[in-house]
Amino acid sequence: MELDLIQSTLRENGLDGWLFYDHHRRDPIAYRVLKINPPMCTRRWFYLIPAEGNPSKLVHRVERHNLAGLPGHEIEYSTWKEQHEGLNKVLEGKKRIAMQYSPLNNIPYVGLVDAGTIELVRGLGVEVVSSADLVQLFEARWSEDALASHLEAGKVVHAAVRAAFAAIRDAVRVGKRISEYDVQQEMRRVFDAGDVIMDEGPVAAVNRNSANPHYMPEPGNSSSIGANDFVLLDVWGKMDKPGAVYFDITWTGFVGAEVPRCYVEVFEIVKEARDAAVSFVQAAMKSGRTIHGYEVDDVAREVITRRGYGPNFVHRTGHSIGEEVHGNGANIDNFETRDTRPIIPRICFSIEPGIYLEEFGVRSEVNVFVEESSARVTGEVQEAVVPILG
Repeated sequence: MELDLIQSTLRENGLDGWLFYDHHRRDPIAYRVLKINPPMCTRRWFYLIPAEGNPSKLVHRVERHNLAGLPGHEIEYSTWKEQHEGLNKVLEGKKRIAMQYSPLNNIPYVGLVDAGTIELVRGLGVEVVSSADLVQLFEARWSEDALASHLEAGKVVHAAVRAAFAAIRDAVRVGKRISEYDVQQEMRRVFDAGDVIMDEGPVAAVNRNSANPHYMPEPGNSSSIGANDFVLLDVWGKMDKPGAVYFDITWTGFVGAEVPRCYVEVFEIVKEARDAAVSFVQAAMKSGRTIHGYEVDDVAREVITRRGYGPNFVHRTGHSIGEEVHGNGANIDNFETRDTRPIIPRICFSIEPGIYLEEFGVRSEVNVFVEESSARVTGEVQEAVVPILG
C-alpha cells in the first residue's frame, strides 16, 4: 500500500481521509488498493487512511484478522451499537472523506458502497465525496510489469484473430461447415497454447449477429459462416499470472476476395472516428493539456454523427482496461455516463466506436496506453475490412 503517497494526495485534494469499507467482498477495489486478501469477510470492516497521522481499523471480533498487516490503531466491535460507536471514533474530527461512492451512480465501477452505509457516515456529520479520482490514481495506473503483460497478451490475442480468419477461410474453401462457436473455440485453443485466460468469450459474430454489440455464440445457438458473410471478432484476454492486465480488440472481415462497398463505407467512418479519438488523446498528452474521458467520447461520436449514423452508435467509445477487462480508470464515455475523470499517465483504455445497422455492425477496437507526454496504440491497427478469401 502506498500510504505516504495516498496521504499526500488526500492533502492536495482537500480531503480529511479515504474510508474503505467492505462486506462479503463487494468492493474489490479496496482489496487491491490496500493489497490485502483475507480468507473470510462475512463481517463488516472499515479502514480509514487519514490525510495526516496513523490509519484506523474497525473490525468485528469474529474476524479481527480481516485487516491484519495494515498499519493503524485497531478498534473491535461485536454489536451494531459498538460498530456505530467505533465508526464515530474512527471519523472523529473528520469533515470530508472519500469513499467508493459515485453521485447518481455515474461511475458504477466505483459506486460500490451501499446507500445505507453512506447514510451512516453522513449521519455522523461527515461529508462523503467520490473516490473515483483516487481509485484511478492508485488502482488503474499500470506498472512496467503490467504493461509488459499487456503487450505479451496482445501477441496471443492478435494470433487468435489471424487463426480465426484462417479457420473460416480453410473451411469455406473446402465446403466444410463452420459456425461462430467453432471459430470461438479455435481462438480459445490459441489462448490455451499461449497461456492466456479470459473471463468469457471471445466473440465471433456473423451478419445480423455482428449488429448486436454484446452477442455471444453458444454451442446450441450459433450461426454458420459461409461465402459472402460479414464477420466480427471481439477478442480479449490476459496472461495467466498475478497482476496481468487485459488486451482487448475488435476486428472485422468479409468471407470473399473483395469486400463489398457497403461494408467498406461503414468501416471507413468507424475508422475515422477511432483515429480521431486516438489523435485527440495523443495531441493533448503531447501539449500537456488535461482532457477527460467524456471529451474523447465526444470526438469519436461527432465523426459518426456528422456522417449521418449518430443513432447507430449505441454505446460509449471505450472503457478502462486493467486486471479486469473493464477496469477502474476513466471510461471514454459521454453517452451512457459522463465520465469526468482526467486522462492521466499510465492508464489504458479501449477506443472502439461502432455503427450497428439491421443487417450488420462494424466496430473497430484498439487499446491506448497513456504515458507522461504521449499516448500509443499498443497493438496492430486494422486499416480495412479483411478479405478472408483474398
